[in-house]
Amino acid sequence: MMSSCQCLLLLLSAAVSAVEVQRPRGVPLSKRQFYEEDKPFTCLDGSRTIPFDRVNDDYCDCQDGSDEPGTAACPNGSFHCTNAGFRPSFIPSSRINDGICDCCDTTDEYNSGATCQNTCREMGRKERESLQKMAEIAKEGFLLKQQLIQEAKRGIEDKKTKLADVQVTKTDLEKKVEDLRTVKETAEQPEKEAKERHLKAWEDQKAIIQMEKDKARMAEVFLELDEDADNFVSVAELLSHSELDPDSDGSFTEAEAQGLLGGVDQVNTVAFESVWNSIKEKYISEATADTPAPVETPPEDIREPVPDNDSEQYPEDDIPDDEEEDDEEDEDDDPDDADYKIPPTTQTQEKKNDEDEGTMPPYDQETQNLIDAAQLARDAFDESERALREVDDQIKNLEKEISFDFGPSAEFAYLYSKCYELTTSEYIYRLCPFNRVSQKPKYGGSETNLGTWGQWAGPEDNIYAVMKYEHGTGCWQGPNRSTTIKLTCGKETVVTSTSEPSRCEYLMEFITPAVCHEPPSLDSGLHGHEEL
Repeated sequence: MMSSCQCLLLLLSAAVSAVEVQRPRGVPLSKRQFYEEDKPFTCLDGSRTIPFDRVNDDYCDCQDGSDEPGTAACPNGSFHCTNAGFRPSFIPSSRINDGICDCCDTTDEYNSGATCQNTCREMGRKERESLQKMAEIAKEGFLLKQQLIQEAKRGIEDKKTKLADVQVTKTDLEKKVEDLRTVKETAEQPEKEAKERHLKAWEDQKAIIQMEKDKARMAEVFLELDEDADNFVSVAELLSHSELDPDSDGSFTEAEAQGLLGGVDQVNTVAFESVWNSIKEKYISEATADTPAPVETPPEDIREPVPDNDSEQYPEDDIPDDEEEDDEEDEDDDPDDADYKIPPTTQTQEKKNDEDEGTMPPYDQETQNLIDAAQLARDAFDESERALREVDDQIKNLEKEISFDFGPSAEFAYLYSKCYELTTSEYIYRLCPFNRVSQKPKYGGSETNLGTWGQWAGPEDNIYAVMKYEHGTGCWQGPNRSTTIKLTCGKETVVTSTSEPSRCEYLMEFITPAVCHEPPSLDSGLHGHEEL
């Protein structure tokens, strides 16, 4: 607020100015020196010189219109409104004496007969009140900004201290991880050897079981082939099994059968072992050959449809959709093959073999103890590695915050990791400074990314006045969304408005004390101009 002495000085200054400053109508004080009544007038563009009595004579002599500052004679001229008590201004000379009051001091309508009232003082009063409020807000905001700066300084120091502590922790954890890695590898070696021994013993056991089964099968086949029960398998008896034909040419000869028997006419049970090894892959048991092979039930998606006795249940056009689809699928499965069977898969056969051989027995106690010890070592190692990764993440985040550009004095640091929302009639807008901007329908729907943090984008002399967020969700047949944030001084931190000036380019107004500057003294800033 102005003091009484300052007000008095301004009034005295104004009075002196009003007496001393004489100039033609429409001339600003800054150009008074060019208009001296006792000298010829030179056009301000230097194009010509005319007698001074032709200034404001309602005839345009100068190309730049400078000889008629107070009349409408020159189409390119301008008229200066002194507007004592408010802001001085310029208007086009064509508006002089047009019956409309453009200057708040009414000086533009000196000869039009228009009834004008001087509103400069009232306008000045309102503007001073507005500026006073703005100055008060700026002052309070600036004080808050100082607090934010102090908090940011403390925060950065705290983060630097924490970073040093975490880096020490990382060094300790790295050593611990390497120690536990050694413990783990040391524990895993005897575990591996014990498991391998156990597996080998099981493989050996399975081989013995298989060998016994093979011998039993061989004895069974010998009895099947020894049709006359003379304890010999002869060429004639072998010929009854055409599937044993070595060249599978459809003609199983005595010579070929004798070849299978090792060149002799018959073999006993001892000699049959070598014969068995060459025929067991082809041999078909007579019992099996006489018994029809079991038909495996095909899966539902390829099973033959069962005829329905009530074939008239649905008219042809009313067959349910799912039945029509089944029919189409059945066509692909060759319905003409009435004896279609699903062959046993390799997996099924392997499962059957496993069942025949049994499952691997549990580990003995000594081996299990080694496994448990190795697992404990692995768990401890994994836990220490996880802790080390978390510490690495902490270090990266702390280093990022410490080095981040939060303004000249880190005054914007308080915005980090915070979010601010604005709800409109349709959307909820969410601004997370230094992270992203998003938009979500108010009544349900997915969130749209309007841009992620890009950079400070204000003018060169005030770069921290604008934030730019880029590379948001792409528009349909358009660019990726982006958002510009204009920062305004205020006592609060709040998003005040949002708009979309161009397609997929958004604009937000954001109030924060971090952009407030110390306001100038009102004594020198509220239009105490000298032109009275």
